[in-house]
Amino acid sequence: MTGRSEPPDGPPENPAGGEDEYRSLVFDESFVQAARMQEYSAQERMGDHARAVRALPEPPVVVRSGGSRTAIALIVLIALAFTLAVYIGFRSPYPQPAPRRAEPLRTTVVPLAPRGAVPSGSPERLYATGPAAASRTGAEGINFPAVRRTQNFSDSQITAALATVKDYLVVSSLDPDVLTGAVRRPVEHLLDPDQHTQFEQSLSTPADDGRRAATGWLVRFDPSHAELADQRIRVQGTLRYEEEAAGVLGVVSDHTFTYAVRPADGPDREDGASLFTVRRELHFRFDREDLRLHRLELRTAYVQAGPHSCSEDAAGSFRPLLAGERPDDRGPAATDPYATGRPSAALCGTLATVGSSAPAPAPSASSPSSPPRGPEAGAMSRPRP
Repeated sequence: MTGRSEPPDGPPENPAGGEDEYRSLVFDESFVQAARMQEYSAQERMGDHARAVRALPEPPVVVRSGGSRTAIALIVLIALAFTLAVYIGFRSPYPQPAPRRAEPLRTTVVPLAPRGAVPSGSPERLYATGPAAASRTGAEGINFPAVRRTQNFSDSQITAALATVKDYLVVSSLDPDVLTGAVRRPVEHLLDPDQHTQFEQSLSTPADDGRRAATGWLVRFDPSHAELADQRIRVQGTLRYEEEAAGVLGVVSDHTFTYAVRPADGPDREDGASLFTVRRELHFRFDREDLRLHRLELRTAYVQAGPHSCSEDAAGSFRPLLAGERPDDRGPAATDPYATGRPSAALCGTLATVGSSAPAPAPSASSPSSPPRGPEAGAMSRPRP
């Protein structure tokens, strides 16, 4: 018996009976269960149906209880992390004090009268032979103390305060344009805005009343009387700081500035210069807003300046006694103890030695036996602010 033979035209193209041709159209069970349309059965089709298929209802959404709790916990954690980030970003690591306004500056300016004629010479010789020889030149004489953080101020904040004070001392004591009265903006720019009005009044209408002395804010010479003979000003002194209250940092500067001056309208002689010494003891205060904005509050200013005649008003600007000049015999302006208003008394001291590195005045009122009384007496008689 012969075996199975191939068709005369060769083997069929689809020996499995054509099933492979429709294999891609076969629907598995999951596809059928997921279908949202269903054909009516034969018995149902015998009835009066206009449509051949019907829509199935949506299957209920099954949520695993474990997954739901995990999702809720994740959302809560994200919310907490976001809240914590915002809190840390806006919270200062130090307690925030209540806002405060800067207080008015209290000033004391004491002219120092020499006992004899003012020595003359060239700036180089005067600087080299006098006590100013031990001083440094310009801003190099303003040095920082060792910095250690306080309870509420970090090292960087204290350094920032000291840097602001140094900038103030440089512009108010060493800037040639400020010394001649040509500009005032560099000094005012470093002050707390609450003090701007008092500063402007002091420079516009100066008065020796403990509030409006321009020379309490800055060093200024009468440009019609004297000018710098050498811009290499000698400086020596100290800076110290302390935390005065929560959120308030105090800095005290005590520096002596020695200037070589000459007559403004006199001949430009090499040996026609003389020395003029200004000691400035200034008390500064800072809050956190001042530190952030690079500004300061000048609280008190105690200034001694000489050689200077007692009879010359030193509140608006200094009029140094120049080379070869002697002080007059007049004392400070008289004080009327019966006058009403804020008590005040003009002060004047004696310059122990012309050109001394640290003037040691003997302040006296027009009536030595009657020191100034009232709220300003302490600020005007104390050697420190």
